[in-house]
Amino acid sequence: MLNARISGVASYVPDDILDNEMLSKIVDTNDEWITTRVGIKQRRILRQEGAGSSFMGIKAVNRLLESTGTKPEDVDLLICATSNPDYRFPSTGSIIAHQCGLKNSYAYDIQAACAGFLVALQDAAAYIRSGMRKKIVVVAAEKMSSMTNYNDRSTCPLFGDAAGAMLIEPTEKEVGIIDGVFHVDGEGLEHLVMKAGGSVKPASHESIDAEEHFVYQEGRHVYKHAVTDMLTSSLDVMKRNNLSVEDISYLVPHQANLRIIEAVADRAGVPAEKVLVNIEHYGNTSAASIPLCIDEYKEKLKKGDKIILTAFGAGFTWGAMYIIWDI
Repeated sequence: MLNARISGVASYVPDDILDNEMLSKIVDTNDEWITTRVGIKQRRILRQEGAGSSFMGIKAVNRLLESTGTKPEDVDLLICATSNPDYRFPSTGSIIAHQCGLKNSYAYDIQAACAGFLVALQDAAAYIRSGMRKKIVVVAAEKMSSMTNYNDRSTCPLFGDAAGAMLIEPTEKEVGIIDGVFHVDGEGLEHLVMKAGGSVKPASHESIDAEEHFVYQEGRHVYKHAVTDMLTSSLDVMKRNNLSVEDISYLVPHQANLRIIEAVADRAGVPAEKVLVNIEHYGNTSAASIPLCIDEYKEKLKKGDKIILTAFGAGFTWGAMYIIWDI
């Protein structure tokens, strides 16, 4: 039986840093207020004119190809997870594939908000197991600054820009993407949404004046659901695979908010040294946060490490994945 092995990981963040002190000059906030509530000190912002999410995705994918020694023409599928596409159409995945020289690859986007990378990994695993594809690039590219309202002190400290990518290939060993648990509950719509810019409420002078083209979030409601849902999905995938906390090498949660991460780990009984966290330096980079975090800690990971990934995002959509590291 074929399994889906993760054979490489890479990421990209822009050079420009927006730290809490700089943010306090834009909006009524301060370092203590932000750090105490969400644990973020700085975030990276893509400022190049005319550069969108694909710019970062291209950088991450090129690094991935180089680090794994993969020829662009050998990739036969690219799946891009993004809530910040360059355009309504064409897909951001098609732009990344073209610019990276993946001339034999099909490409498409998926939209599962902050859970997008895990959903894309699950898709990639299914393609590999079916034998339909042999080399798949999964990339998350998120220019979160493009949907952040810097007049809103409750949301603007949260988000940063980044991209992360993984190479998925077949193996007969029991490693890589082992299992995943995913859920969606459309009742979350009103609590985490961009109110305008879609077909329900197309862009207009009124929608722009009302600042409805940015992230709208009811923080307390989202916090409660994120903690509960990331916790239960992580425990569910562990139980389904007969794993105890002692069996787990690392927990890699979506980097949404340090308080959410700490609450999930504490309730699951996972000690702090087993939880990979980098939100302090990058903020919430949506679907890119998990591959970005894994790339930062990859020298720490060993073959055979059993890792739980978990994420929660708008939709509400959430889930957890069990992987065995093999790089």
